[in-house]
Amino acid sequence: MRTADIGRWAFALAFLVLGLLSLFSRDFASVWQPVPPNLPGRALLAMLSGAVMTVGGAGLLLRRTLVPAALLMMSYTLLWLLLLHVPRVILAPMHEVTWGGCAEIVTLVAACCVLYASVATPADKPYFAALTGAHALRVARLAFAVAIPLIGVEHLVYAKETADMVPAWLPYHLGWAYFTGIAHIAAGLAIAFNVLPRLAATLEAWMMGGFTVLVWIPMIMNTPSQRFAWTGLMISAVITAAGWIVAASYGEAPWFAFSRPRNSKIPLAT
Repeated sequence: MRTADIGRWAFALAFLVLGLLSLFSRDFASVWQPVPPNLPGRALLAMLSGAVMTVGGAGLLLRRTLVPAALLMMSYTLLWLLLLHVPRVILAPMHEVTWGGCAEIVTLVAACCVLYASVATPADKPYFAALTGAHALRVARLAFAVAIPLIGVEHLVYAKETADMVPAWLPYHLGWAYFTGIAHIAAGLAIAFNVLPRLAATLEAWMMGGFTVLVWIPMIMNTPSQRFAWTGLMISAVITAAGWIVAASYGEAPWFAFSRPRNSKIPLAT
């Protein structure tokens, strides 16, 4: 099974579950979708948001609906970014938590862009040439590369809070908080400047996956009925899957390349 397929399916399933959680709870994803509680029609908008994630996630699972689903989720996550997170950064530019939240959504936009750029052809509908090919892939990778250092800085600024999430059986909790923060920054710089980009993107995806497995799965096991825990797991899973999609976009590029890789299309299951 190809890495590109695994990343896409995980990305799709995480979005699908997030959508179902919103539909059944009639609420937005906690913290991640900071919609004002007094917004008129909030419950209806939450269900509409959930429906988009559910339909988009299901569409990403199938090759025949992949192109329109990728475009739908690209548009949806970009709207999510511009309406919910960018204003928070503008209003509180000195709060790193707002930058970190913004960066997490950028990783989703980047992954959707990679999927669309990699598989859309003139024969597909809808087709936008400017969003396909080598240039679009480079822009998407750069967006991902800019986002993950902001997540790393958040780990460093809120090191104590990050350390509190480290599993109790691991030693040096604060050390892990600093290590992961620095690793996020290093991976982003490596991808941005094409210094071992395939290796950097893959290690970044593995690190995010480790966080999902070590932090959120035990939380689900301890509190299986809490919506917050399931939402946190799916958020962590979809970000991890976004990392795998970006890593897979390097295709057959050498692991130890120090120059710009070839920008070929990702081979996806038909």
